[in-house]
Amino acid sequence: MNQSNIAKFGGTSLADFAAMQRCADVVLSDPNTRLVVVSASSGVTNLLVALSHGTLSEVDRLQALDDIAQIQQRIVEHLALSNEVLERVRHLLVQMNDTSLAIANGPSAALTDKLLSFGERLSSTLFSQVLIARGAQSVCFDVRDVLKTDGQHGKAIPQVDDIAPLVEERLQPLLNDNIVVTQGFIGSNSQGETTTLGRGGSDYSAALLGEAINAAQINIWTDVTGIFTTDPRITNQAYALEEISFNEAAEMATFGAKVLHPSTLIPAMRKNIPVFVGSSRDPQAGGTIVRNETESKPVYRAIALRREQTLLTVTSMDMLHAPGFLARVFTILAKYNLSVDLVTTSEISVALTLDNTGSNSSGQHQLSDELLAELREVCQVTIENGLALVALIGNGIDSSYGVGTRLFSTLEDVNVRMICQGASSHNLCFLVDEEVAASVVSRLHSSMFENNREGVA
Repeated sequence: MNQSNIAKFGGTSLADFAAMQRCADVVLSDPNTRLVVVSASSGVTNLLVALSHGTLSEVDRLQALDDIAQIQQRIVEHLALSNEVLERVRHLLVQMNDTSLAIANGPSAALTDKLLSFGERLSSTLFSQVLIARGAQSVCFDVRDVLKTDGQHGKAIPQVDDIAPLVEERLQPLLNDNIVVTQGFIGSNSQGETTTLGRGGSDYSAALLGEAINAAQINIWTDVTGIFTTDPRITNQAYALEEISFNEAAEMATFGAKVLHPSTLIPAMRKNIPVFVGSSRDPQAGGTIVRNETESKPVYRAIALRREQTLLTVTSMDMLHAPGFLARVFTILAKYNLSVDLVTTSEISVALTLDNTGSNSSGQHQLSDELLAELREVCQVTIENGLALVALIGNGIDSSYGVGTRLFSTLEDVNVRMICQGASSHNLCFLVDEEVAASVVSRLHSSMFENNREGVA
């Protein structure tokens, strides 16, 4: 058979039966779409995260479970389901209840991942039935049978070398005669325990499966018509891009643009698979294609904003002319699985930024007391919160004249806490206080993009 396309739908695209019908329209309009990856229906994951903390009262726990069941029931009531499928849905809800009760009695990372998986397992079961009701041959496939990860719960690392042969053996044969619906966000480790890839990991799942089946294209369907120059909620001057390169899109995803998960593009880049981003509400409106090479290469392509950043500054006189200090600091950070974004150094200090929006699926913060205790054994530690990271993204930013001048003249009355440029030709990043972040982005967009509409959708 020809190469298949993958369609991935986010939670808002699967919020209710009408939304699922729109997604079915998208899938059935393209005969090459053979694999569908789904998130949990909108609102479900947030309820599961609240349950995963194990701190709700019994009344609130039962209410959260009922709210989830009602979201599913409002979809079920539109479908003529067999007793077998109804029992499958009921069994998932019972397992979800049992897992939340176990967490209430003794939380653990493994139980949290198991609990969080039920959103995708429910939505995939129901969306497959929506397709069947439309006359399609469809099966629901448990992605945990093929998407293998390491044992790290909450932000598991996929084991790519294990995924490919399992997909070829267990998933690929089903694509010949079926539209296969499977789950994003979840996987399993070598012990068969459920793991999760972190919040927003369904995009990543789609890309990993796309890589494994050598897909022709990965289509990410959301509630927006593509990737915008910046968040349109910040400025009405933002516009959708027609195209963007893998490198630019990776920078955008890494530095805050929420349309794509930061890891999504890595598997696609490895196999040079184009990624399309469009709206399931308005699929005819077009969208943004992400590929290796683009026709246009503007200096300024987009501005990304990531809130809730922490600036961690470590200081030690031992750093002065002494080798090994940075290695000691980063070894400690690596021990606690921390990923550092920006780094600047002076003679005796290192300042670095951490994304504090939640390091794992349940949104737990990253700077633990144990980590800070180890750092303070080797240096003084200063922590600043309430910051936002702004990233100006484009092409040849490190070698284009006047970028810094234009930036700082636009923001001459703003206290820029930290700036990084030169490590990549595709970005210039800096920190500002969170309360002025939206204004900074709006002003920069007006200044940088006024006459720059290359690659516009």
